[in-house]
Amino acid sequence: MLEPIRILIVEDDLDWLRGLKAYLNRQPDLSVIHTVSTSEEARELFMAAEPGVDVVLMDIMLQDEPAGIGLAEQALLSWGVKVIMLTSMEEKDFIFRSFQAGAIDYQIKSRFEELPDIIRAAHARKASINAGVAEQMREEFRRLKKIEHQFKVKEVRDLITPTELQVLEMIDQGHTQTEIANRFFISLRTVKIHVGHILKKLGSSSSKDAAQKIRNLGLFDREKD
Repeated sequence: MLEPIRILIVEDDLDWLRGLKAYLNRQPDLSVIHTVSTSEEARELFMAAEPGVDVVLMDIMLQDEPAGIGLAEQALLSWGVKVIMLTSMEEKDFIFRSFQAGAIDYQIKSRFEELPDIIRAAHARKASINAGVAEQMREEFRRLKKIEHQFKVKEVRDLITPTELQVLEMIDQGHTQTEIANRFFISLRTVKIHVGHILKKLGSSSSKDAAQKIRNLGLFDREKD
């Protein structure tokens, strides 16, 4: 017997999530092995070394924002997994942006009964927009996204000094400016100067926002490597 298709669902409507999970798990060849309901949880999961899933069902709208589009891109870059977008409305702009991010298909939530066949088709590389041109388009989007990501990483690495990167990593870990000053044996004023330079360079509104940007680019992990 073939192994079931392993599925991750990213969805912030918990009632709908439970219903969808139960519905898909009744299919003998499908298995929902992960569910997450926030962008933060999904982002952390996509940073895992082993995906353990074959298909991701990604809600476009999370906490009233189209965060699923960026998460679809991250899932593709991190895992190379097939992503199907879920939406409550046929919003053409969001759907096109989802395909730009690397999604292989999308489905209106009210037509959830069709999802098992869509999942099977995606897993078998038979997307509903199926055609050689469509696959080439997705490959080109993936190539361009990787180049864009590499450019952003290089741009930030050229802007941020090693000391500023260390300061940002400690901020990301939850340390206060006083704790950072004590750690590096420098004055609190010096730490504030570093933070000011960082905010100006990254165009961020806060040190936490700046740290988030660097973490999303994977620079903290790169430095450890």
